[in-house]
Amino acid sequence: MKIFVEPCLLKGKISAPPSKSYSHRILLCASIPRGTIVVHGISKSVDMIATMECIKAFTSKEAFAQADKVTVFGQGKEAFNCYNYNCHESGSTLRFFIPLSLYGGNPATFTAAPRLIERGIGIYEDLFFKKNISVTINRETNQIQLNGKLTSGKYELPGNVSSQFVTGLLFALPLLDGDSVIKIIPPLESRSYINITIDVMRLFGIKVQVSDDGLEYFIPGNQKYVSEDHHIYVEGDWSNATPLLAFNNFGAKLDVTGLNYNSCQGDKICVEYLKLLESENARIDLQDCPDLGPVLMAVAAASGNGADFINTRRLRIKESDRAQAMKDELLKFGIKVDVNENDVVIHKGKLQKPCCELDSHNDHRIVMAMTLLCSLPGMGGVINQAESICKSYPDFFIELSKVGLSAKAVDSESKALLNQIELYDYLSTLKT
Repeated sequence: MKIFVEPCLLKGKISAPPSKSYSHRILLCASIPRGTIVVHGISKSVDMIATMECIKAFTSKEAFAQADKVTVFGQGKEAFNCYNYNCHESGSTLRFFIPLSLYGGNPATFTAAPRLIERGIGIYEDLFFKKNISVTINRETNQIQLNGKLTSGKYELPGNVSSQFVTGLLFALPLLDGDSVIKIIPPLESRSYINITIDVMRLFGIKVQVSDDGLEYFIPGNQKYVSEDHHIYVEGDWSNATPLLAFNNFGAKLDVTGLNYNSCQGDKICVEYLKLLESENARIDLQDCPDLGPVLMAVAAASGNGADFINTRRLRIKESDRAQAMKDELLKFGIKVDVNENDVVIHKGKLQKPCCELDSHNDHRIVMAMTLLCSLPGMGGVINQAESICKSYPDFFIELSKVGLSAKAVDSESKALLNQIELYDYLSTLKT
């Protein structure tokens, strides 16, 4: 899907999409207790569809999606007998479900997109080897096979990798006989995502004790997921709201609604960072908010001020190598970028009209960043693989068009997609 974004000035009210981080976690937790729970505020993105498909496999009943709400029919722990899961491109889905799949001791097979298999589950491989759980990765079939039973005890893992591994263990360990401890080897990155996990687990009656330094998590065993509230509402997503807020740095007047300013989401720091980027010599720490990287780098480039982004190592293992992807694309706008081992420097410079078509690198965050840049005065440009936006925010172009974004399809196929009321019907063609 190719689209041409024209220079435009946005104005009006736009609602932030529901939080992807909260949505994954709430849907998964809702599938564990026996009973019916309605989750309100679910985006029909590729990642959410992956989680709902795994819930269907997990509970033997399909989650019923209607408008922006999903009804989950939990079957209790007795239903933990699934053998096959398809996670498509969703790293959260893969890493969240793996420990739960080992609860009953049955063999489990996870299928995923090649890039997700490439990103790997090395942390689980190391942990499970010590627990006599076998992990076999087949890169030809894009499958991960696990055989063994998860047991309680001590789990020690580095904190400078994805917090999704910690979250996956947190979901499963409370169900086991015996108490468990998760010990983090510092530094701990993306702490806020673990806080979101614990926040959601508390909604379902699960207790987790956190040490004062936040590096040890004590999980009592023999707990039960329960929910007294049969209707749960998902708050707005700060990471996907960041590009919406970023338009205001360049003269737009967007009122972004639906955000919780007291949220556990670490990405709410975008408000502070967008303000910092209005000045020269900004230093932006992405340790706890790697998803903000592409859009904030675009803002640093467009402002002419440049910026130094630190703790960027994990950008390399996202949907794309986001540091290198932004270097490649910003060069097309005439902006020089240095990518180092753990920092990225956006040099000062004047943004130029892109010299050629832009590439999303099959990454939804890059699509957001390129859309922002193309909308600026004197810019405009074609974005290839714009359908990558469906991973987290399928209504991105549709919602922005309501507040003045001018986005046109380059070819007939793209036009058909862009003109849909929703891209939901198209998502099935993006699956692996």
